[in-house]
Amino acid sequence: MTQRALYAEFIVLPGSEQRVADMLRDLTIHVRQEPGNIAFVPYSLESNPRHIFVYEVYRDEAAFQEHISAPYGAVFNSELGRHIEGDGSELTWLRELD
Repeated sequence: MTQRALYAEFIVLPGSEQRVADMLRDLTIHVRQEPGNIAFVPYSLESNPRHIFVYEVYRDEAAFQEHISAPYGAVFNSELGRHIEGDGSELTWLRELD
């Protein structure tokens, strides 16, 4: 069974910092309650607090698929698009070193 690990990255528009922080706090509570979630940790860059990274690890592909189909995730992503640069989060998939 292979874990699925990634980080999501986006830049918050000026003036939306507090709203996105509130949204992330709420989303974090939901995601950490998912049975297949191992880690969900939002970070910002010290040098640019509007630059956000979210480190995520799921038990396996099925757990990740459950995560992306959760209704609260769709609500989060729908609103997030109004508060960030670009079209959405950029996902970077990670592979554990052997």
